[in-house]
Amino acid sequence: MFRIRQAAELLGVSDDTIRRWADSGRLAVHKDASNLSVIDGVELAELALEIARSSSIEQRPAVTQSARNNFRGLVTRVVRDKVMTQVELQAGPFRVVSLMSREAADELGLEPGVLAVASVKSTNVVVQIPPG
Repeated sequence: MFRIRQAAELLGVSDDTIRRWADSGRLAVHKDASNLSVIDGVELAELALEIARSSSIEQRPAVTQSARNNFRGLVTRVVRDKVMTQVELQAGPFRVVSLMSREAADELGLEPGVLAVASVKSTNVVVQIPPG
């Protein structure tokens, strides 16, 4: 059981939104032994899935990010198996290869010819000086 404030934080909405959803019947609110309003965790999880399914990436754009190395390019190759996907991106003269879950690649619609941006953040970057 979760208090209204906890439920709001977990769903990324305000306490008032949770109360409106309760008033409209979208979310059942119960009373605990102390007569405080609480929401069953299973019902909350079901609502979280409903919200996620009805949302799209365009409605939730990333506003900022910490990665500073962005490579804009074309997807040139996508190799999928049951769990993972290997995506190759050609960004100018640079080939960037990423391994991700198949679910992520499918949700992004990654296929050869798609414009994409690879964002790289690493604590282990080797810098070399070429010979000559």
